[in-house]
Amino acid sequence: MKKTHVFGVLYLGLSMVGFAQEKQADSTKVQQLDEVVISDSRFELKRENSGKTVIKISQQEIERNQGRTLTDVINTKSGIEVNGSRSVAGQNISSFVRGGNNRQVLVLVDGVQINDPSLVNNEFDLRLMDLNTIASIEIVKGAASTLYGNAAATAVINITTKKASRDEISGSFLTVVGTNQTQDDLNYNGASFTNNVSINGTLNKFTYLASFGNRFVDGLSAAKAENAENDPLSRYNTNLKLGYEFSNNFEITAYASLDKFKTDIDGFPPPTFAFADTDDAYISQQKRVGISPKYIYRNGSLQVNAAYTKINRETISAFGATNEADSYVVDAFNKYNFNDEFYTIVGLNYGDYNSVFAQDESFTNTDPYLNVVYVSDFGLNLNAGGRLNNHSEYGSHFVYSLNPSYTISVGEGYTKVFGSYATSFIAPNLSQLFGFFGANPDLEPEENVTVEGGLEYNTKNGFRINGVYFNRNEENTIIYTTAYENATTDATVHGFEIEAQIDVIKNLSIAANYTFTEVKDGERLRIPKHKANASLGYNICKNTFASLNYQFVGSRTDTNFSTFTNEDLKAFSLVDLYFSHKLIKNKLKLFVDVTNVFNEDYFEILGYTTRGRNVSLGLNLNL
Repeated sequence: MKKTHVFGVLYLGLSMVGFAQEKQADSTKVQQLDEVVISDSRFELKRENSGKTVIKISQQEIERNQGRTLTDVINTKSGIEVNGSRSVAGQNISSFVRGGNNRQVLVLVDGVQINDPSLVNNEFDLRLMDLNTIASIEIVKGAASTLYGNAAATAVINITTKKASRDEISGSFLTVVGTNQTQDDLNYNGASFTNNVSINGTLNKFTYLASFGNRFVDGLSAAKAENAENDPLSRYNTNLKLGYEFSNNFEITAYASLDKFKTDIDGFPPPTFAFADTDDAYISQQKRVGISPKYIYRNGSLQVNAAYTKINRETISAFGATNEADSYVVDAFNKYNFNDEFYTIVGLNYGDYNSVFAQDESFTNTDPYLNVVYVSDFGLNLNAGGRLNNHSEYGSHFVYSLNPSYTISVGEGYTKVFGSYATSFIAPNLSQLFGFFGANPDLEPEENVTVEGGLEYNTKNGFRINGVYFNRNEENTIIYTTAYENATTDATVHGFEIEAQIDVIKNLSIAANYTFTEVKDGERLRIPKHKANASLGYNICKNTFASLNYQFVGSRTDTNFSTFTNEDLKAFSLVDLYFSHKLIKNKLKLFVDVTNVFNEDYFEILGYTTRGRNVSLGLNLNL
């Protein structure tokens, strides 16, 4: 196939930006609006009244990362290491939050828990998600099992997808073309292609949204080897969302989605079983349908989020396997505001999870829960709740959380002291109990206790800084040796995070974070002890934005699966550059993304390829 060279297109795009710049409009300084967070309590609370560590990724931030992936965006946040996001496009993704593992992170999409019961860690595969379909993301760090149930031990990633426009008909089109190259092969050929189209609108009381996206990436081998063959990724996403407002008090939203990707992979072929460049492949498909009726009454609301998910996976290799799984999840809850100080939520969460191994295996969860929020007029805030996990295999386990905070007004801003004590419960998943590799039906549930304490100062005029210490004790941690088993000793992970956001001058902002993570009396693979991110964003003029991003990842330990010995991976630093310009306000935007500007050569995962300097050029058209 004839290769597409992107440098000429890049030069043309930059030239158009240069000629299209407009004089920056004058504006007066205004106080920033209060940031509102939801996921830590399910109520809209001002940030100053929330006692949890919540990261909010807004629609604006997502738009300023167009052309990138969901994992690229999440990986810049404090306390989070998304391992595999810097490697080939089809690389397995591991979400390490505060030294935890995939099984301790819960993903919500539009309020519904989603996971794959057939996967080893029961997690949702983030590779299936298209960033262009997402409106906003909230990440609650720390134990959140009281509100969200099993597996919410280190973080909850709450994804809200885009809603329909209020216009009768509206549309958008996004296309991105870029390179996909290693540090030692900078050919600058077009090898990465992303497209997304959406049609949506509102007809009287009826809303609709339909979107389709596809992504194709070629050019790299998963295994770092001489004369290796390419391992391409191909993904497509289809989404349909319909809604109807029956009255001012009652509305229903229904949705359906189909997400599928195929990627070539490298494996461990016989007879040596050493990692090598092979012709293996991996296919994953997810179908989801759901409905969400909501009734609003005086001082409260009643809502049900219900969804069915069907997942099919196939691994084509010397050890090939086919996996099928489905899940039914229903979350019914009532929210009530007694007054401006007391808020309550009472709910019942039901989940039915099934997967096919040697035979059909399943379990259910039926969890009633209660959460209370108190916001005083003298600075004291309290978020407390409890949940009774009723597991069909492991009986009942009670989890609870206590999350006080105290806010002191300082000028137009505030200083906040906050703390948290929370427990969580993680049941062994179906793959660990009945799967094909190392299954152990005698596993016990993992139980965690997380303690946090922190301080935040916010002027509300362009300066915010906070720091938090965390300590998590894990009992019956599920580990893998020659099979899955419970650790005989408790594990403790502790550390601290620091975040700062500064509007230095008009139109120039800096955001930075640092995370220290340490596992006491042991180590965990691929998790850095030190990690830092910094971002400088500048509105060059009214229609032009540029950002410079820096990331430092400290040394880690990984396993060499050829020798089954552990090796240290060196620290590395990455610099990315992003540039966007609106040619027609709210209609047409061009953007350029340069990643790994200095072409850093490093290992993210031992023996696997990482990406060198890459360039992409995109166009976003709104109609």
